[in-house]
Amino acid sequence: MAANINRVVLVGNLTRDPELKHTPGGTAVTSLRIAVNTRRKDETGQWADKPNYFSVSVFGNQAESCAQYLSKGRPVAIDGRLEWREWQQQDGSKREAVEVVADSVQFLGSRDGGEGGGGFGGGGNQFVPPGAGSESADFPAAADDDIPF
Repeated sequence: MAANINRVVLVGNLTRDPELKHTPGGTAVTSLRIAVNTRRKDETGQWADKPNYFSVSVFGNQAESCAQYLSKGRPVAIDGRLEWREWQQQDGSKREAVEVVADSVQFLGSRDGGEGGGGFGGGGNQFVPPGAGSESADFPAAADDDIPF
């Protein structure tokens, strides 16, 4: 039997500031909206960008970091999975949506909107793994000689 794969990688720009909320259990959840361009030929045969918009949910410490350090227009890379959900509105109509649940978010560019280095402390691109903010068995601190470049 073949394995199922649900993986999404997106690189684009935030279309609005992140929205931080908390679940009843206290888990941080940040909602992001990103635009990713696709190049296509238009009616005249010229290449043109067509934007695609995606809703992204980020959880835990990573959600708090996104809410604190990201803002509208900032380029980001998202690695995650698609989730489909449905709900019923107050008027009884049924709604459904597909969104991206981020496993990791990489901050690209700089906080002031430039394409240079950025992130915390100005040290280049910032990768924020799940559970960031504390070292754990899943994400131990890497020694310099463990980095493959």
